[in-house]
Amino acid sequence: MEQRRFSTTGSRSRQRTWTIIGELIDVHLDAKIFVAGHRGLVGSALVRSLRMNGFQNLILRTKSELDLTNQSQTEDFFAAEKPSYVFLAAAKVGGILANNEYPGDFVAQNLQIQTNIIESARKSNADRLLFLGSSCIYPKFASQPIKEESLLTGPLEPTNRPYAVAKIAGIEMCWSYNRQYKTGFLAAMPTNLYGPGDNYDLETSHVIPALIRKMHEAKINNSSVATIWGTGSPRREFLYSDDLADACLFLMNLDKRRFDSLVANDQTPPLINIGCGSDHSIRELAVQIAEVVGFRGKLTFDTTKPDGTPRKLLDVTRLTSLGWQAKTTLSQGLKQAYQEFLMDSQPLLSGELAHRIG
Repeated sequence: MEQRRFSTTGSRSRQRTWTIIGELIDVHLDAKIFVAGHRGLVGSALVRSLRMNGFQNLILRTKSELDLTNQSQTEDFFAAEKPSYVFLAAAKVGGILANNEYPGDFVAQNLQIQTNIIESARKSNADRLLFLGSSCIYPKFASQPIKEESLLTGPLEPTNRPYAVAKIAGIEMCWSYNRQYKTGFLAAMPTNLYGPGDNYDLETSHVIPALIRKMHEAKINNSSVATIWGTGSPRREFLYSDDLADACLFLMNLDKRRFDSLVANDQTPPLINIGCGSDHSIRELAVQIAEVVGFRGKLTFDTTKPDGTPRKLLDVTRLTSLGWQAKTTLSQGLKQAYQEFLMDSQPLLSGELAHRIG
């Protein structure tokens, strides 16, 4: 199938020329783009990046306007709107506590959302689709850094297995559709994310927003100690959400030859890792966040709580070989995240830290 590189029929005045690996391509700014999950951490970053780059024909729907777990609603939406490009960032997400409490919801709702969108995108002849997953799809004890080829080579981390299995099914669905229907559906697996629009609920948040809120509450309450789940020894890679959005636009704007090299291979799944290529221990992360927040008390680690996977660092060779690299350092990102937290947060209630190291 002939792929359009973010282009649609329109006047030359609505085009922008981008440079990708030395090649010039014309990008039409009036391409019809659907961002599923536009209010979440990833989706909101995608919308910011798209608008910053001049794309204005964005199709956005809240959950109350469109229930993506509902097959008929999703099919009717795609039939009416017919987006050319789809960013599938909608998902049910959460930390260790939420995954343990609601495993059925995590597997069922994610399967429903991605199946409805992928099938509807195929039926409406979308040119390209980018399915956003998570690095938790890889085995718990995968060799580090984790290559895309590590998929399905070992057992998953039990604490988020239902979510991971759903995302693996989405990758297989993209691959199967590409083979059978000649679609252009690519699965991108980001590392641990943080940034504007993050979730700071202590029961459902991921590690960075949970630690930011935990340190902030400890500071304003003049606490002498902040307690963190686990031993602090697991190592994680962290990517600022705006960098992820930049990588997603980069991938969707690849020229046909490079894009097809990712999606049109019968032997390997259409899968690419997105990360920064370096990691930090949770203890190191906690120290950095305490410094950014201004908490001067003692950090203690509750070793009765689970650690999750010992280390998770993605191999991003496939992405960097195409010409993309992350721009935001962890230090810069944490400072920006804390400032955004201060601007956006409501009065906080004290609570026990329950986060996913992921």
